[in-house]
Amino acid sequence: MSSSHLPSVAQRLKGKVALITGGASGIGHCTAKLFRRHGAKVVILDIQDELGKSVADEISGDDDGGATYIHCDVTREEDLHSAVDTAFTKYGKIDVMFSNAGVAGTSKFGLLQFPQSAFDRAMSVNVTGMFLAAKHAARVMIPERKGSIILTASIAGVVGGATNHAYTASKHATVGLTKNLAAELGQFGIRVNCISPSWLETPLATGESGLRGRHFDEFARRYFKLRGVKLTVEDVAEAALYLAGDESKFTTGHNLVVDGGHTVIDTASNLYA
Repeated sequence: MSSSHLPSVAQRLKGKVALITGGASGIGHCTAKLFRRHGAKVVILDIQDELGKSVADEISGDDDGGATYIHCDVTREEDLHSAVDTAFTKYGKIDVMFSNAGVAGTSKFGLLQFPQSAFDRAMSVNVTGMFLAAKHAARVMIPERKGSIILTASIAGVVGGATNHAYTASKHATVGLTKNLAAELGQFGIRVNCISPSWLETPLATGESGLRGRHFDEFARRYFKLRGVKLTVEDVAEAALYLAGDESKFTTGHNLVVDGGHTVIDTASNLYA
C-alpha cells in the first residue's frame, strides 16, 4: 500500500516536512521510509548520490513531491545552507531535522597510535555536521516558532569503552550539544532531542566491528540484557518518529537511549546474570 493510501489515523506526521541527513542508508534510510508512511514529505541529504536518488524514488510513491534527494556534505556549511533553502523553497516549511549522518572513525588504534586525521574526521562529521544541521534548520524554524530537531548520538555518548576514542568523544559532544540547543531554542517552540542506540547491524557498525550476521548478533548479545528481541534500525526509526511527531510535544533536551539495558547494567558485576 502506498503512503498516500494509508488511513489518516496512522499518519502521525501528515503535513510535516522532514529533512534527514545520512538518509540514503542504514538508520536514515529506514527512518525516511517510516516518515513517508506516516505522511511526511521527506528530503534526503547525503553524499551517496545514486543511492540517495534511488531511495527518494522508492519512497515517493504516487506523490511526485513526496521525497526529494539533495547532495549534501554535512561538514560543509554551504551545503547545508543550500539544502535547507532548497527544501524550504520547494515545500514552504521545515518541521523536522533528523541529523543522522555519521562516521565511525577507526577501532584499530590505541591512544598512542591513534591518527589525528581519524579523530578530526569523526569530530567534523559527527559534531560539526550535527551543529550545522541544527543551525540551518533552526534558521527557518525560528520564524515559525516550532519544529523538532533530532540528533543521532550513541551509547558511546553515555559510557566509555564501547568504541574508539574519536567516536566516543564525538557522541558525548552530541549529547551535550543536544542539551545546549534545547536550552536556547525552547524559547522559539523548537524541541531538540537525541537518540542513543546500542550496537545494531548497520554499514557503520559492521564497518567498525568487522562482524556481520550471526557473528554480529553474538557479539551484541553480550551487552543487551533485554532478551527475546533484537535491536534493529526499525527500532531507532520508531524512536525518531516519536520525537518528530506531536506525541512528544513537551519533550526536549532528552537523550532517548535505545539499548536493551546496555548502559544501565554493569555486565561484569551483574548479580542476576
